[in-house]
Amino acid sequence: MSSENSQTIQPIIEIQNATKEYTTGQNTFKALKGVSLKIKKGEFVSIMGPSGSGKSTLLHLLGALDIPTSGEIYLSGRQISKMNADDLAEARNKKIGFVFQAFNLSPTLNVYKNVELPLIISEVDENKREKIVREKIAVVGLSGKENNKSSQLSGGEKQRVAIARALANNPEVVLADEPTGNLDSKTGTDIMDFLSSLWREHQLTIILVTHEPVVASYSQRIIHIRDGKIEKETLQKARIPISDKGTKGDKGTGETRRIDIKIKEVRK
Repeated sequence: MSSENSQTIQPIIEIQNATKEYTTGQNTFKALKGVSLKIKKGEFVSIMGPSGSGKSTLLHLLGALDIPTSGEIYLSGRQISKMNADDLAEARNKKIGFVFQAFNLSPTLNVYKNVELPLIISEVDENKREKIVREKIAVVGLSGKENNKSSQLSGGEKQRVAIARALANNPEVVLADEPTGNLDSKTGTDIMDFLSSLWREHQLTIILVTHEPVVASYSQRIIHIRDGKIEKETLQKARIPISDKGTKGDKGTGETRRIDIKIKEVRK
Protein backbone atom coordinates (compact mmCIF):
# COMPACT_ATOMS: atom_id res chain seq x y z
CA MET A 1 0.00 0.00 0.00
CA SER A 2 1.38 3.45 -0.94
CA SER A 3 2.06 6.13 1.65
CA GLU A 4 -0.52 8.32 -0.09
CA ASN A 5 -3.22 5.68 0.41
CA SER A 6 -2.16 5.19 4.03
CA GLN A 7 -2.57 8.89 4.69
CA THR A 8 -5.98 8.86 3.02
CA ILE A 9 -7.40 6.14 5.22
CA GLN A 10 -5.87 7.30 8.52
CA PRO A 11 -8.65 8.50 10.86
CA ILE A 12 -8.46 12.08 12.03
CA ILE A 13 -9.58 10.93 15.50
CA GLU A 14 -9.39 7.41 16.90
CA ILE A 15 -10.43 6.10 20.29
CA GLN A 16 -9.24 2.65 21.33
CA ASN A 17 -11.04 0.81 24.15
CA ALA A 18 -11.49 3.98 26.22
CA THR A 19 -13.02 4.01 29.68
CA LYS A 20 -13.85 6.98 31.87
CA GLU A 21 -14.55 6.73 35.58
CA TYR A 22 -15.49 9.41 38.11
CA THR A 23 -14.98 8.80 41.81
CA THR A 24 -16.84 10.63 44.57
CA GLY A 25 -15.91 9.44 48.03
CA GLN A 26 -16.20 5.66 47.93
CA ASN A 27 -18.47 5.63 44.89
CA THR A 28 -17.16 5.14 41.35
CA PHE A 29 -19.29 5.93 38.30
CA LYS A 30 -18.28 4.39 34.98
CA ALA A 31 -19.29 6.94 32.35
CA LEU A 32 -17.65 5.10 29.44
CA LYS A 33 -16.98 1.36 29.24
CA GLY A 34 -14.51 0.27 26.55
CA VAL A 35 -15.48 2.60 23.70
CA SER A 36 -13.67 2.29 20.36
CA LEU A 37 -14.38 4.69 17.52
CA LYS A 38 -12.77 6.08 14.35
CA ILE A 39 -13.66 9.39 12.73
CA LYS A 40 -12.46 9.96 9.17
CA LYS A 41 -11.51 13.34 7.76
CA GLY A 42 -14.53 15.08 6.23
CA GLU A 43 -17.15 12.99 8.05
CA PHE A 44 -20.27 14.43 9.65
CA VAL A 45 -21.01 12.25 12.70
CA SER A 46 -23.74 12.52 15.33
CA ILE A 47 -23.59 10.99 18.81
CA MET A 48 -27.02 10.17 20.24
CA GLY A 49 -28.16 8.73 23.51
CA PRO A 50 -30.41 9.34 26.51
CA SER A 51 -29.40 11.55 29.42
CA GLY A 52 -26.53 9.98 31.35
CA SER A 53 -25.56 7.66 28.50
CA GLY A 54 -22.02 9.05 28.24
CA LYS A 55 -22.39 11.01 25.00
CA SER A 56 -21.06 14.31 26.39
CA THR A 57 -18.20 12.47 28.13
CA LEU A 58 -17.32 10.90 24.77
CA LEU A 59 -17.37 14.31 23.08
CA HIS A 60 -15.04 15.70 25.76
CA LEU A 61 -12.57 12.88 25.08
CA LEU A 62 -12.80 13.46 21.33
CA GLY A 63 -12.01 17.13 21.92
CA ALA A 64 -9.08 16.48 24.28
CA LEU A 65 -10.99 18.33 27.02
CA ASP A 66 -10.56 15.26 29.22
CA ILE A 67 -8.40 12.15 29.24
CA PRO A 68 -9.64 8.56 29.54
CA THR A 69 -9.15 6.49 32.67
CA SER A 70 -7.79 3.77 30.38
CA GLY A 71 -7.47 3.27 26.65
CA GLU A 72 -5.93 5.53 24.04
CA ILE A 73 -6.99 8.52 21.93
CA TYR A 74 -5.22 9.63 18.75
CA LEU A 75 -5.63 13.04 17.13
CA SER A 76 -4.23 13.19 13.60
CA GLY A 77 -2.11 10.17 14.47
CA ARG A 78 -0.71 11.67 17.69
CA GLN A 79 -1.31 9.86 20.96
CA ILE A 80 -2.98 12.34 23.31
CA SER A 81 -1.70 10.63 26.46
CA LYS A 82 1.86 11.44 25.35
CA MET A 83 1.16 15.14 24.75
CA ASN A 84 2.11 17.64 27.45
CA ALA A 85 -0.20 20.39 28.71
CA ASP A 86 1.08 22.95 26.19
CA ASP A 87 0.65 20.53 23.28
CA LEU A 88 -2.90 19.70 24.41
CA ALA A 89 -3.80 23.38 24.73
CA GLU A 90 -2.43 24.05 21.26
CA ALA A 91 -4.35 21.10 19.81
CA ARG A 92 -7.61 22.30 21.39
CA ASN A 93 -7.06 25.82 20.10
CA LYS A 94 -5.80 25.11 16.59
CA LYS A 95 -6.99 21.64 15.57
CA ILE A 96 -10.45 21.63 17.17
CA GLY A 97 -13.26 24.18 17.09
CA PHE A 98 -15.94 24.02 19.78
CA VAL A 99 -19.62 25.02 19.53
CA PHE A 100 -21.59 24.84 22.78
CA GLN A 101 -25.28 24.73 23.58
CA ALA A 102 -25.03 27.89 25.73
CA PHE A 103 -22.96 29.74 23.08
CA ASN A 104 -20.26 30.64 25.67
CA LEU A 105 -19.80 34.16 24.28
CA SER A 106 -18.21 36.83 26.44
CA PRO A 107 -21.01 39.32 27.28
CA THR A 108 -18.52 42.19 27.62
CA LEU A 109 -17.07 41.71 24.13
CA ASN A 110 -18.65 42.52 20.79
CA VAL A 111 -18.99 40.07 17.90
CA TYR A 112 -15.60 40.99 16.44
CA LYS A 113 -13.73 40.51 19.72
CA ASN A 114 -15.47 37.21 20.49
CA VAL A 115 -14.41 35.77 17.13
CA GLU A 116 -10.90 37.20 17.56
CA LEU A 117 -10.21 35.51 20.93
CA PRO A 118 -8.79 32.18 19.69
CA LEU A 119 -6.53 34.06 17.26
CA ILE A 120 -5.15 36.19 20.09
CA ILE A 121 -4.45 33.04 22.09
CA SER A 122 -2.68 31.62 19.03
CA GLU A 123 -0.61 34.83 18.80
CA VAL A 124 -1.68 35.55 15.23
CA ASP A 125 -0.43 38.90 13.90
CA GLU A 126 -2.96 41.72 14.38
CA ASN A 127 -3.25 42.53 10.66
CA LYS A 128 -3.82 38.86 9.81
CA ARG A 129 -6.33 38.61 12.67
CA GLU A 130 -8.47 41.38 11.23
CA LYS A 131 -8.62 39.73 7.81
CA ILE A 132 -9.52 36.34 9.32
CA VAL A 133 -12.12 37.71 11.73
CA ARG A 134 -13.94 39.70 9.05
CA GLU A 135 -13.83 36.71 6.72
CA LYS A 136 -15.35 34.35 9.31
CA ILE A 137 -18.01 36.88 10.31
CA ALA A 138 -18.94 37.19 6.63
CA VAL A 139 -19.06 33.38 6.26
CA VAL A 140 -21.71 33.16 9.01
CA GLY A 141 -23.70 36.03 7.51
CA LEU A 142 -23.17 38.64 10.23
CA SER A 143 -21.23 41.34 8.40
CA GLY A 144 -22.34 44.71 9.77
CA LYS A 145 -22.85 43.37 13.28
CA GLU A 146 -19.18 43.32 14.30
CA ASN A 147 -19.76 45.90 17.05
CA ASN A 148 -22.87 44.29 18.53
CA LYS A 149 -22.68 42.80 22.01
CA SER A 150 -24.20 39.35 22.54
CA SER A 151 -27.17 40.94 24.36
CA GLN A 152 -28.07 42.62 21.05
CA LEU A 153 -28.20 39.34 19.13
CA SER A 154 -30.88 36.72 18.67
CA GLY A 155 -30.24 33.13 19.73
CA GLY A 156 -29.50 32.07 16.17
CA GLU A 157 -27.09 34.98 15.70
CA LYS A 158 -25.28 34.08 18.93
CA GLN A 159 -24.79 30.54 17.70
CA ARG A 160 -23.49 31.85 14.38
CA VAL A 161 -20.93 33.95 16.26
CA ALA A 162 -19.95 30.82 18.18
CA ILE A 163 -19.52 28.95 14.88
CA ALA A 164 -17.39 31.80 13.45
CA ARG A 165 -15.22 31.66 16.56
CA ALA A 166 -14.90 27.87 16.23
CA LEU A 167 -13.72 28.31 12.62
CA ALA A 168 -11.25 31.14 13.34
CA ASN A 169 -8.14 28.94 13.41
CA ASN A 170 -9.29 26.75 10.50
CA PRO A 171 -9.58 23.64 12.72
CA GLU A 172 -9.50 20.12 11.39
CA VAL A 173 -12.52 19.15 13.48
CA VAL A 174 -15.59 21.03 14.74
CA LEU A 175 -17.25 19.60 17.86
CA ALA A 176 -20.79 20.75 18.63
CA ASP A 177 -22.47 19.90 21.95
CA GLU A 178 -26.27 20.19 21.54
CA PRO A 179 -25.87 23.20 19.19
CA THR A 180 -29.65 23.66 18.86
CA GLY A 181 -30.50 22.98 22.51
CA ASN A 182 -31.15 26.63 23.43
CA LEU A 183 -32.95 27.51 20.19
CA ASP A 184 -36.55 27.29 19.01
CA SER A 185 -37.25 24.69 16.33
CA LYS A 186 -37.16 27.08 13.35
CA THR A 187 -33.90 28.73 14.46
CA GLY A 188 -32.48 25.29 15.22
CA THR A 189 -33.27 24.17 11.67
CA ASP A 190 -31.61 27.31 10.30
CA ILE A 191 -28.45 26.60 12.32
CA MET A 192 -28.32 22.95 11.22
CA ASP A 193 -28.90 23.95 7.59
CA PHE A 194 -26.02 26.38 7.98
CA LEU A 195 -23.67 23.85 9.60
CA SER A 196 -24.52 21.33 6.90
CA SER A 197 -23.74 23.88 4.19
CA LEU A 198 -20.40 24.68 5.82
CA TRP A 199 -19.60 20.97 5.98
CA ARG A 200 -20.40 20.46 2.31
CA GLU A 201 -18.60 23.57 1.03
CA HIS A 202 -15.49 23.47 3.22
CA GLN A 203 -15.04 19.68 3.72
CA LEU A 204 -15.10 20.08 7.50
CA THR A 205 -15.11 17.18 9.92
CA ILE A 206 -18.09 17.73 12.23
CA ILE A 207 -19.00 15.71 15.32
CA LEU A 208 -22.08 16.72 17.26
CA VAL A 209 -23.96 15.49 20.30
CA THR A 210 -27.73 15.60 20.17
CA HIS A 211 -30.80 13.85 21.50
CA GLU A 212 -32.94 15.04 18.57
CA PRO A 213 -33.34 12.65 15.59
CA VAL A 214 -34.01 15.55 13.20
CA VAL A 215 -30.65 17.11 14.13
CA ALA A 216 -28.87 13.78 13.75
CA SER A 217 -30.43 13.37 10.30
CA TYR A 218 -27.99 15.97 8.94
CA SER A 219 -25.06 13.61 9.58
CA GLN A 220 -23.74 10.66 7.58
CA ARG A 221 -23.29 8.41 10.59
CA ILE A 222 -25.03 8.21 13.96
CA ILE A 223 -23.26 6.68 16.96
CA HIS A 224 -25.89 5.40 19.38
CA ILE A 225 -24.56 5.25 22.94
CA ARG A 226 -26.27 3.81 26.00
CA ASP A 227 -24.96 3.06 29.50
CA GLY A 228 -21.44 4.08 28.51
CA LYS A 229 -21.18 1.74 25.52
CA ILE A 230 -21.69 2.14 21.79
CA GLU A 231 -24.91 0.25 21.17
CA LYS A 232 -24.95 0.51 17.37
CA GLU A 233 -24.04 2.74 14.43
CA THR A 234 -26.45 3.96 11.78
CA LEU A 235 -25.21 4.88 8.31
CA GLN A 236 -27.38 7.20 6.25
CA LYS A 237 -27.47 9.78 3.49
CA ALA A 238 -27.27 13.16 5.13
CA ARG A 239 -30.14 15.61 5.04
CA ILE A 240 -29.57 18.21 2.33
CA PRO A 241 -30.33 21.84 3.18
CA ILE A 242 -31.82 24.10 0.51
CA SER A 243 -31.85 27.53 2.08
CA ASP A 244 -31.43 31.08 0.92
CA LYS A 245 -30.03 31.73 4.41
CA GLY A 246 -27.08 29.36 3.96
CA THR A 247 -23.51 30.13 3.03
CA LYS A 248 -22.55 31.90 -0.15
CA GLY A 249 -23.73 29.93 -3.15
CA ASP A 250 -26.75 28.34 -1.46
CA LYS A 251 -29.92 28.68 -3.48
CA GLY A 252 -33.37 27.31 -2.99
CA THR A 253 -36.77 27.65 -1.42
CA GLY A 254 -35.85 28.02 2.22
CA GLU A 255 -36.81 24.40 2.81
CA THR A 256 -34.82 21.34 3.86
CA ARG A 257 -35.17 18.05 2.02
CA ARG A 258 -34.08 14.50 2.66
CA ILE A 259 -33.48 12.21 -0.31
CA ASP A 260 -33.03 8.49 -0.80
CA ILE A 261 -32.54 7.59 2.83
CA LYS A 262 -31.23 4.07 3.33
CA ILE A 263 -30.41 3.04 6.86
CA LYS A 264 -27.83 0.40 7.61
CA GLU A 265 -27.32 -0.59 11.20
CA VAL A 266 -23.92 -1.79 12.33
CA ARG A 267 -24.43 -3.75 15.51
CA LYS A 268 -21.63 -3.65 18.09
